Amino acid sequence: MTLAQWLDIPLSIIQAPMAGVQGSRLAIAVSQAGALGSLPAAMLSPSLLQQELTALQVLGDKPYNLNFFCHQTPADNPTALADWQARLLPYYQELGISPPPATGAGRMPFNQEMADIVCRYRPAVVSFHFGLPAPHLLQQVKACGSKVLSSATTVAEARWLAANGADGIIAQGLEAGGHRGLFLDMELEQQLGTFALLPQIVAAVKLPVIAAGGIADADGVAAAMRLGAAGVQVGTAYLLCDEANTSAVHRAALASPQAAHTALTTLFTGRPARGIVNRLMRELGPRPAAVPAFPLATAAIAPLRAAAEAQGCDDFSPLWCGQNASGCQPIAAGELTRQLAAGLL
Repeated sequence: MTLAQWLDIPLSIIQAPMAGVQGSRLAIAVSQAGALGSLPAAMLSPSLLQQELTALQVLGDKPYNLNFFCHQTPADNPTALADWQARLLPYYQELGISPPPATGAGRMPFNQEMADIVCRYRPAVVSFHFGLPAPHLLQQVKACGSKVLSSATTVAEARWLAANGADGIIAQGLEAGGHRGLFLDMELEQQLGTFALLPQIVAAVKLPVIAAGGIADADGVAAAMRLGAAGVQVGTAYLLCDEANTSAVHRAALASPQAAHTALTTLFTGRPARGIVNRLMRELGPRPAAVPAFPLATAAIAPLRAAAEAQGCDDFSPLWCGQNASGCQPIAAGELTRQLAAGLL
């Protein structure tokens, strides 16, 4: 069964949820084009989430996807945060700013309040990153009629998700931009590329499997479908679209030769995520031991990013990007979706 048949939509394409670079506008454009638009909710407060969900009602009966994180919130660790800020002190001094208070911030895992909001709006799909929420929350979401997707970066994770209530699997290859969805094992050496991972997951589970990572054009879509994917999830290619909120420095990096060099880094959040290599990654290394646990690392970087971006500089920005940025185009998201759909024929 294809994703289109499963969701009763024209196109077996999901626009990847990309926190920090998009809101409801991109999701609406993609869903209106016949694919599945996604809204990233991991960085939204309950009130902001409800504002975005209200905007999504313009879609009527067209489906959309809400995405949440399922990480375990680490205990506050003021010592680790202070040590991290000390490592960054030369950069604060260079930009003439003061370090922020040594507190955690940013991303909350899926909780009861979010589950209640989901059930109020009843999206067709709810997807999760870093596993699945607590069983009672998962069952609440499913009881409200939403299909549940979650990302797997290994065959073992796919089997775990299938055994614990997922309705479909997103096979996230190593090429994918943004945060790795890994949750059973943090060893990056076990991560596989999309076209090695996809057929193994297809063989291992009896659920729809969506291919993600490195798919940027119609040829990539066609290749994934030939390997047994029920559909594809595309993120990086949408970053230059008119409806994306991608920053000016991020857009410039995506459109430059710089986008050819990406790496997995923990610098910006504390968890491995793929982005374009910039000054901070080069000077501190992409995954130094001093970085606090996800998501506590974020607060210390935020003022550096803001000060540098105000000067048109990307030295401290998380320039999330997959290994294949060739599909990035400054066009309407609906047009890009239609171009990708040529690979489904």
